[in-house]
Amino acid sequence: MPLVDFAELPDDARLWVFPASRPLSAAESERLLNTVDEFLATWAAHGSPLHTSREWRLGQFLLVAVDEAATGVSGCSIDALVRCLRQVERDLDLRLTDHTPVFFRDREGVRLASRGEFAELARSAAVGPSTTVFDNTVPSVGALRAGRWEAPAADSWHGEAFFGK
Repeated sequence: MPLVDFAELPDDARLWVFPASRPLSAAESERLLNTVDEFLATWAAHGSPLHTSREWRLGQFLLVAVDEAATGVSGCSIDALVRCLRQVERDLDLRLTDHTPVFFRDREGVRLASRGEFAELARSAAVGPSTTVFDNTVPSVGALRAGRWEAPAADSWHGEAFFGK
């Protein structure tokens, strides 16, 4: 099934966010997206093509979504996506499938820190409840559209985890 435009996906489309461990150059971004597009064009669950799309944001975040009302994803199909991305990780010497770092925005742009490092930044008031964080666990395109992916820390799980709010 050909890829669809991300804007065409319904709000309840399932979403995965894959944060790159570093910003990618234009050439690296093109290589990543070509590989992902080739994979998504043939992505299927139990032989049924998936109604899917992807977006590349801020030179560092790959968003992949599936309209499960059209065809539901399976564990095997998700594993196939992760295998594709792990190959890209090896090819480009970066991480896409590691969801342990905290991604946030400061005056320098998008940054990442281990959870321990982010906790230390919070203790020293270098980041706070109003710091923009990226919640890479957002489950749906609707949550993304509602602003739950890039939001103040106080409005995401980061607020409770790091600021007790």
